[in-house]
Amino acid sequence: MADVIIEPIEQYGLSVKDRHKQLFSKVGIVGCGTVGQSIALMISQKELEVVFIELSEDKIEYAVQQIEKELDSMIEHWGMTPGEKRAIISRIHGHVGYENLKGCDLVIETIRSKTRERRISSRKEVFKNVEKYVSQECIIATNSTTIVITELSSELEHKERCVSLHFSTSAPNSKLIEVVKGLYTSDEVIEKVGTFIKMLGKEAIFCEESPGLVSVRIFVAQLNEACEVLMEQVAKMEDIDKTMRIGLGQALGPFELADKVGLDKVNRWMENLYNEFGDKKYIASPLIKRLVRAHQLGRITGKGFYRYDENGKKLLN
Repeated sequence: MADVIIEPIEQYGLSVKDRHKQLFSKVGIVGCGTVGQSIALMISQKELEVVFIELSEDKIEYAVQQIEKELDSMIEHWGMTPGEKRAIISRIHGHVGYENLKGCDLVIETIRSKTRERRISSRKEVFKNVEKYVSQECIIATNSTTIVITELSSELEHKERCVSLHFSTSAPNSKLIEVVKGLYTSDEVIEKVGTFIKMLGKEAIFCEESPGLVSVRIFVAQLNEACEVLMEQVAKMEDIDKTMRIGLGQALGPFELADKVGLDKVNRWMENLYNEFGDKKYIASPLIKRLVRAHQLGRITGKGFYRYDENGKKLLN
């Protein structure tokens, strides 16, 4: 009987080394608040691994709880099965420490800061910390709309990898992601980002570098005008929102959308835009400022332009 020849399986390209790694198989997120949670869920639903970084274990636990809460809501509305929920959650991992971003193909910064100076300095610090641990090919992105990517990436060693990606997470079922190429951003990075957006089933809108991009600049101007109409008692708040929903086909009226975004965030957008352009149309309406001072920020606090229950559902006045 002839001797059996045993050939190593590596010759057939089945070893880990020989497998081609899928582009964007692992995506990192720095800061998993409301926006970070939405992005993590969006990505993990497409069978991609998500690693998010938070400041503490408590914040990690809270973020996962909120994501599970959103998935449970989908199950209740027949949007998915419990098995699909388990699979999605299994692809989302929270950690404390930037070293856990090793192996990511893309890292998205989604932190929140209260002052403009702090917003810029803290985001620059995030970018530097990310660059310490990821490969040179890893794309580093910000979700910020009012701070330009060129400024945030100016102190990095590999500036060409940086891009601005604005995920429109406030409008229901939005398929839009705004993409901004900075002064240093390479064409290759823009091409890869376009591929990533298609993987998510979204549509890319490529914008020139400008604070506010398209969506935020138009939205805050509309909201300010809606506040003017309300203060002039032309119509009730509910009817202004209804006009924009039913009359112009918007998913949410300006007051409803502002409450969902968070009035503190809207106010910061307006401050940044006014500082950049000096145009009075970006100065927040007194109605917005009054609500922010009273810490009535919208759904997150249970009261803004409207009142909400503990599940974020609008209450009838």
